[in-house]
Amino acid sequence: MQYQTRQDGFRDRIGTLDEAGKRKFLFPKKPGGTLYRYRKYVSYILLLILVANPFIRINGNQFMMFNVLERQFNIFGAVFGPQDFYLFVLVMIMGVVFVILFTVIFGRIFCGWICPQTIFMEMVFRRIEYWIDGDRGAQLRLDKLEWNAEKIRKRLLKWTLFFILSFGIANVFLAYLIGSDRLLRIIENGPVKESGTFIALVLFTLVFYFVYAWFREQVCLIVCPYGRLQGVLLDNKSINVAYDFVRGEKTAGRAKFNKKENRAATGKGDCIDCLQCVNVCPTGIDIRNGTQLECINCTACIDECDAMMAGVGLPKGLIRYATEDEIENRQPFRFTTRMKAYTAVLVLLAGLVSGLLFFRSDVDAALFRVPGQLFQHKGENISNVYTYRVVNKTASRLTHIAFKLLSGKGTVTVVGHTTQDLQPQGIMQGTLFIEINRSLLSGDKTKLRIGVYSGHRRLQTLTTNFLGPRTFN
Repeated sequence: MQYQTRQDGFRDRIGTLDEAGKRKFLFPKKPGGTLYRYRKYVSYILLLILVANPFIRINGNQFMMFNVLERQFNIFGAVFGPQDFYLFVLVMIMGVVFVILFTVIFGRIFCGWICPQTIFMEMVFRRIEYWIDGDRGAQLRLDKLEWNAEKIRKRLLKWTLFFILSFGIANVFLAYLIGSDRLLRIIENGPVKESGTFIALVLFTLVFYFVYAWFREQVCLIVCPYGRLQGVLLDNKSINVAYDFVRGEKTAGRAKFNKKENRAATGKGDCIDCLQCVNVCPTGIDIRNGTQLECINCTACIDECDAMMAGVGLPKGLIRYATEDEIENRQPFRFTTRMKAYTAVLVLLAGLVSGLLFFRSDVDAALFRVPGQLFQHKGENISNVYTYRVVNKTASRLTHIAFKLLSGKGTVTVVGHTTQDLQPQGIMQGTLFIEINRSLLSGDKTKLRIGVYSGHRRLQTLTTNFLGPRTFN
């Protein structure tokens, strides 16, 4: 497949670097059109969800929280702790498989439509920039302008708004990490009493400000590994934002539009070489060069090209969502064997995770024999010593925690306490003795069932071995 490229070796360097290897700042044209309007709807809904998530509560639990330092995670209102790490691993694997499947089918559409980096950059910070500095032409003129009163005023206004927005994003980010309640208490106490957290907040603010005021699209091109992942996963049957080079080039190649000529008779392609698809691209690429690492499938070039085609009376869709096979060989999209295999793995993982979540209890209890300890004789009774651990995964306080022997007759004695209370997301651990009459033992090792209760409500049933003296016939 051959493309009429504007530069040789365009894959040898990213579009934001010049020939000397220096940073080339981009001033993309303000996008518009049907797909851009849809992207705005999706973006603002996702922004609302992102900001609201840490402040929504279900049964007293924060809807979403990822407290890495205290190893507490809330997902959809359910509380997960270190003991649920296996679920985290399975969900991460399922997420990787989903990303692979999604990329194999739709390319890098996640980056252009769902990724928070793109949404904040294109739908928040870039729109503020268009409002203050103007469209592409005005931004280029302002960039070349000497520092005068107008340029200083616009730069100060833009940078101030960028910093305020970065501070707001940092607060939301912190609410996910430490919890919204704690964040609100910190705000009430002030930066002096909460100096450690305030320093972290300032650092997050500076990071976000650096990303959105200066580093910008470099995050997608240099930092994010997803662009490199798509190079491994994409093939000629993946749907991408693609330039129809068959129609755009035809036999004579692309050329400027001349309304006085019969373009079809000359063999010239439908691409009128207006460069609007390049000017509107937020990562500075020429989509006509084919699938590239820098393309985030934002569809800005589709809207711009459709507008130009409509303006010169040519059919829309010169740039569109399409597979390479559809463009080159006119083959419709089909669900390939590879896609089916990824789907099967994803369904199996989703079923496994759903089953584990369904059978997951609100309390995690464990009972262990003390290592190295044998049984003790207490008159006619035999005693074994155990350590126990009870984890409360809920946001409710569990009162009067007690252990009861469910299999046979015997007594359970908790060292130090008879009943205990367990705080929300709290952990209780200690030692207990189980005594059973020797005549009730079935041998040197007897299976026991122990119930963990909160009042009269059984929380969990545990099994353990009870050691006794060996009997000889």
